[in-house]
Amino acid sequence: QAQLVESGGDSVQAGGSLRLSCDASGYTGYGRSLAWFRESPGKAREGVAALSADGTTTYADSVKGRFTISQDYDPNTFTLQMAMLKPEDTAKYYCAASPPYFSPHDPLSPRDYPTWGQGTQVTVSS
Repeated sequence: QAQLVESGGDSVQAGGSLRLSCDASGYTGYGRSLAWFRESPGKAREGVAALSADGTTTYADSVKGRFTISQDYDPNTFTLQMAMLKPEDTAKYYCAASPPYFSPHDPLSPRDYPTWGQGTQVTVSS
């Protein structure tokens, strides 16, 4: 059962922007890392961006310079700002939270994130 709630997915044209939000009430703070992943048909779930408890951000090479992960003004919400979207960004996007006081060895690996949302679809057309 999903414990986080994503929103903001949509269909856009290449070059456009989207902002995804994750309601992570009850799963922020206490030294947790937060992250965004994506999954498209036939492909493994891929780490997109992560925000460590100390504020360090990590991005997949494919999204560096285009995507930004951040904590929202509401401390229970974190976001993924996506710009210059490409058709290959088409996927279902998931937010995830690590256990408290835990720093994932690889912030972009899904194995260290036990708490997930149900996903939100992003479709980018050329």
